[in-house]
Amino acid sequence: MEIFGIPLQAFLGQLLLGLVNGSFYAMLSLGLAVIFGLLGIVNFAHGALYMMGAYVAWLGMDKFGINFWWSMLTAPLIVGALGVVVERTLLKRLYKIDPIYGLLLTFGLALIAEGVFRDQFGVSGQQYQVPDLLRGATNLGFMVLPNYRAFVVFASLVICLATWWIIERTRLGSYLRAGTENPALVQAFGVNVPMMVMLTYGAGAGLAAMAGVLAAPVIQITPLMGSNLIIVVFAVVVIGGMGSILGSILTGLALGIIEGLTKVFYPEASSIVVFVIMAIVLMVRPAGLFGKEK
Repeated sequence: MEIFGIPLQAFLGQLLLGLVNGSFYAMLSLGLAVIFGLLGIVNFAHGALYMMGAYVAWLGMDKFGINFWWSMLTAPLIVGALGVVVERTLLKRLYKIDPIYGLLLTFGLALIAEGVFRDQFGVSGQQYQVPDLLRGATNLGFMVLPNYRAFVVFASLVICLATWWIIERTRLGSYLRAGTENPALVQAFGVNVPMMVMLTYGAGAGLAAMAGVLAAPVIQITPLMGSNLIIVVFAVVVIGGMGSILGSILTGLALGIIEGLTKVFYPEASSIVVFVIMAIVLMVRPAGLFGKEK
């Protein structure tokens, strides 16, 4: 059976690959949207945090025998703690001045992190084994579905939707949103706004690290893995709407699928299709598909 002249199995294979890539786009853009939407910082270090999450998982396995499941807990905590230190020592000084300074600072931090990891581990890449429980594949009849890739899609959706629910539907989320809009008023009600801001940045860093752990068994772990992905993720955030949590999730998944299908029908355009869509969206709706017009 064929779809537009493409064998069904090849078509579905690319669709699955696009959905997996879209899951990573969604998780990374979610962390960016959380940090920008609640703190107003364009966090260019997000790709480096993603890379660090993958390396923490690999080092945990290689040096300490920590398995994949524990790495899903430890890597976000370690990288999130590093994010807290960065926020308390550097970023907190930039909140009341032009956002370009925050972008420049985080861009510099990303270059430093990439340089340190290149010096320590080189650029050849490290392999991370798929956990035993998720090895193999399931035959669906029309295609063979790798178990780990199916898990990545499921885990990403659960994490993204849980984050959206916390921010949009809980009292904690309402405190976060109110604290960024009127911190003096919220602090007058006894809420520790600086602590809340610090933990928000740490949570965004932890989301990036979680995406890195999930990516580790799928791709080679290199110091460049974050910088290779972050430009696409920024495009995803712009298309969805800067600061829109739900927009980042839906746009990330959709663009991953569109990119995967483009590789089937017009491979030459697969590397630029996201940016073409971004240009069109910005011309029609500058605030993004889910962003709020000012």
